[in-house]
Amino acid sequence: MLDALTVAVTVTALALAAWCGHAAYRDQPTKDWHFIGMAVVSVLALAQLVVGVVQLARGERPEQGMAVFIAYLIGSFAAVPAAGFLSLTERTRWGSVTVAAGAVVLAVLEVRLYDIWGN
Repeated sequence: MLDALTVAVTVTALALAAWCGHAAYRDQPTKDWHFIGMAVVSVLALAQLVVGVVQLARGERPEQGMAVFIAYLIGSFAAVPAAGFLSLTERTRWGSVTVAAGAVVLAVLEVRLYDIWGN
């Protein structure tokens, strides 16, 4: 795995979590700017997914098992978009809380991906 990409995804996910958490604290729903932030984080997670699949296709293998690694890759890619879709159905502060929680989940999944790969 690319260490720099893992750090970038983790940091941007935590920044999104802080931003949406602040919006929830101010009793605001997710707004267009939040969705732009979610798109940036999702593109980085997609890049992580592509890098992981390419490395697997080249014959490299994670230390803790391929099935677990692939499951974490897919979960990390889906965490923020799923939270974003849920926030569209809840147009209150709880939508912002949902996105903040999804971003924290993504950050934790990235740390676990790094560990599974064996770095």
